Amino acid sequence: MDRLESMGVFVKAVDLGSFAAAAAALEMSGPMVGKHVRFLEERLGIRLINRTTRRQSLTDFGRAYYERCRIVLAEAEAADALAADQLSEPRGKLRVTMPAHFGRHCVTPILLELARHHPTLELDLSLSDRFSDLVEDGFDLAIRTGTLDDRAGIIARRVARQRMTVCAAPAYVERFGRPLHLEDIAGHQAILYRRLGQMLQPWLFPRDDGSVSGIAPVGRLRLDDLDAIADAATEGMGLAWLPHWLVRERIEAGMLIRLLPDQPDYLYDCHTLWLQTPHLSLKVRLAVDALAAGLPKLMS
Repeated sequence: MDRLESMGVFVKAVDLGSFAAAAAALEMSGPMVGKHVRFLEERLGIRLINRTTRRQSLTDFGRAYYERCRIVLAEAEAADALAADQLSEPRGKLRVTMPAHFGRHCVTPILLELARHHPTLELDLSLSDRFSDLVEDGFDLAIRTGTLDDRAGIIARRVARQRMTVCAAPAYVERFGRPLHLEDIAGHQAILYRRLGQMLQPWLFPRDDGSVSGIAPVGRLRLDDLDAIADAATEGMGLAWLPHWLVRERIEAGMLIRLLPDQPDYLYDCHTLWLQTPHLSLKVRLAVDALAAGLPKLMS
């Protein structure tokens, strides 16, 4: 068996916590995962993982060997990336995870254009609001909006900022009036965005002193899809706080009215994230550069 491949299988089994999970992620059978681990143990002459019918745990040596394997695999990937750079053409599969709505409307078109220019590049895109883990889920690149958690070993680059706009349909404004100040929002019905299993997020507005004011509006409509919120707002169901790029055409067509025009818009940061490596692969670097060049044009 190939020692480097077996190291990769071993690391994946440790990262995911079971042979079965590693088998599913690597698209191989469970017994084959076990065969790779046994190959390493027999070659080294020492047990790496204590296995029972219910659980598995690393031995002390297995834990130290696991850390070394991660370094070896990262160096091997960096070496392959050097070869790809010499060819000046991105090759292989680029796995990217991104928020569903932002990814569909903004990120995916840019990456599809990148793939059109580079026929040897494969795209494996996941559009989901679930926060995937770069290591455990095997992604090369993640797209995130909003505040980032500080995590060791993760590199982040801001590639765009999306403006958030309060808007409503002309029919709603005619019936219920137009809010003139932030405090007026409390007297209006709002259409709220809510992700499954998460608390309702406040609407954010920058202050003159550089701080941010959070407002928790009231509303009887809660949706987890931004397009549906824009549709409901267009139907006159209430105020909506949405990315400007999403409602720009509706505002220009007069279907929605931008409210509080004197109030500065809150800017949501959009980042690309990747694992810190000795050498960033060409496919990841080109994808990040393409997003940094293309996304700000969509956000304006």
